[in-house]
Amino acid sequence: MDIAGKRIVIVGLAKTGRAAARFLLERGARVTVSERKREDELGRAAAELRARGAVLETGGHVLRTFRTADLIVPSPGVPDIPEIRAARAAGVPVLSEVEVAFRFLKGTIVGITGSNGKTTTTTLAALILQRAGLRARPAGNIDIPLIAFAAKSRPADIYVTELSSFQLQYTELFRAPVAAFLNLSLNHLDWHPSFEDYYEAKKKLFARQAPGDTAILNREDARTWALAGSLPSRVLGFSRRRRLRAGCFLADGWIVLRDRDERRILRAAEVPVPGAHNLENAMAACLIGHVLGAPAAAMRNAVRSFRGIEHRLEPVPSARRVRFVNDSKATTVDATLKALQSFPGPIVLLLGGKDKGGDFRLLRRELRARVRTVVLIGDSKDKIRKGLAGAAPVVEAGSMREAVALGFEAARPGDVVLLAPACASFDWFRDYEERGRVFKREVRALGRRLGKERS
Repeated sequence: MDIAGKRIVIVGLAKTGRAAARFLLERGARVTVSERKREDELGRAAAELRARGAVLETGGHVLRTFRTADLIVPSPGVPDIPEIRAARAAGVPVLSEVEVAFRFLKGTIVGITGSNGKTTTTTLAALILQRAGLRARPAGNIDIPLIAFAAKSRPADIYVTELSSFQLQYTELFRAPVAAFLNLSLNHLDWHPSFEDYYEAKKKLFARQAPGDTAILNREDARTWALAGSLPSRVLGFSRRRRLRAGCFLADGWIVLRDRDERRILRAAEVPVPGAHNLENAMAACLIGHVLGAPAAAMRNAVRSFRGIEHRLEPVPSARRVRFVNDSKATTVDATLKALQSFPGPIVLLLGGKDKGGDFRLLRRELRARVRTVVLIGDSKDKIRKGLAGAAPVVEAGSMREAVALGFEAARPGDVVLLAPACASFDWFRDYEERGRVFKREVRALGRRLGKERS
């Protein structure tokens, strides 16, 4: 891919946009960063890129810049704005950062997509490969953008890459010889025009697989497993409910891997992170390890030592025999259902934020079975209240501090106060990480206040 002297527009100056701009500038591209935020909101990144030779257009997008570009690279999550549509109509190619990275990267890409569980599976799969002595790194939508590795990548490297629908939407040649599709549920309908459009974006991970490649699919997810008959690659499944001819499954309390032979990896009870969905994530990660040559001992050791990830069913030190759990990453209704099913109850649920097009009525059954009280937060309160329609008592909070206090007041000893919002965070917070950290801060503050009351 020849980019020297090419006019390339980076849309958005978050982590991925910064990494893409640096890489392209180092290779002689004429880079313009287009940002709707004002420059004084961008911090040092704007000044740094300008010093490297980038042009910054801030406070809004300039149509002419898009229409006259040689290439546009939108950051993940940037919607299909009118300027991008106009550029495509003018024949300007639009490629995601992972597509650009792929064209320069040396090494093997493992691609992981799905509606839920991507970060956990990506992290655990990379850990398994590392325990096997391989040069594996987590990348993509998880922490470090894939393009940040491209300049120094080597053929022996393995990049275990979390891939969102946003990133896959603008791929063309991108190929992952090992690719996993964890599950599919309603998500990002605030970005994709329809559920089918979202599904089609996810499926692009497998579009260029070839014989000799491997697809890892959830046997219990109908739309995910529907791909099995149409792929040229070898298919391995994972399932909590049935034995498989080839793949990973639960049998007699064990996680079992069957391919040419059958091996017990570890007991399901040894998986330290809670939730049935995390058993599925562990099985998918073990299959990735298996395909790339990791022995069973590496899988076993990695899974046993894995303690989860911040903002994913993360225990928070709590007060007076009430457990607080931070699952701020549960930004969809399906993710919230999985979080609720990870605890027997009773649960006080903190729910709400910026709506992503979810159907909150799907929560009603679990709320009746497990939830003592719902504490509503964020901009979607009215829609959620209507969707729940009496399935559980509901109170409203005007801040995270109030939500934590109300959650504690509603809970009884032994209860779980669970932040699993089923919504994006962009109404009150910069991202789900900030939301989770504010939640933890307020839980700690509550503990200090209660401690002073006792003394």
